[in-house]
Amino acid sequence: MSEDIQTPVMEMLAAMQAGPVISRDDAREAILIHDEDLPHVALPDGSTLQVLHVDLNQNLWIVRNKFKPGFGIDTHYHTGPVFAVTQSGEWFYKEYPDKVNKTGSYLFEPAHSVHTLTVADDATEDAVVWFAIYGSNVNIDDEGSVTSVLDAKTILNVYRALCAAEGKSCDKLIVVGE
Repeated sequence: MSEDIQTPVMEMLAAMQAGPVISRDDAREAILIHDEDLPHVALPDGSTLQVLHVDLNQNLWIVRNKFKPGFGIDTHYHTGPVFAVTQSGEWFYKEYPDKVNKTGSYLFEPAHSVHTLTVADDATEDAVVWFAIYGSNVNIDDEGSVTSVLDAKTILNVYRALCAAEGKSCDKLIVVGE
């Protein structure tokens, strides 16, 4: 590195080491959610939904689902990317039956990827999956027509209503933008 560049770079590195690069004046503590802090609410087939975090400003919803053997979700796509971590069990997309998500698997779905989440009828355990979903979930029929749309606000309202119906508190749910 030439000496005329090295001096400003070294000065910048020294300044960075002298104090924080990013001000922490408005920093807050991290928020930890244990599994037992938020309820798993029942879905009609006996599977469950646990909403962990909703950011209404970004249309982001982070959930944990427990899907029963034989579970299936309507064919759909998302308007943003989705990130999934399988915590236990197995599941796959009907469109890609050879790509089975197993315990410890990580899945990235680009926006507009069309898929049908499926748990095999003969699965020996529930599939427990953590999802971070940006954008809306657009359900479609066999002809590709939109049948319904879910977004962060809808999921938040549904989860709160299901918690209330079961007499459970979701006060520890992280909600941004409300």
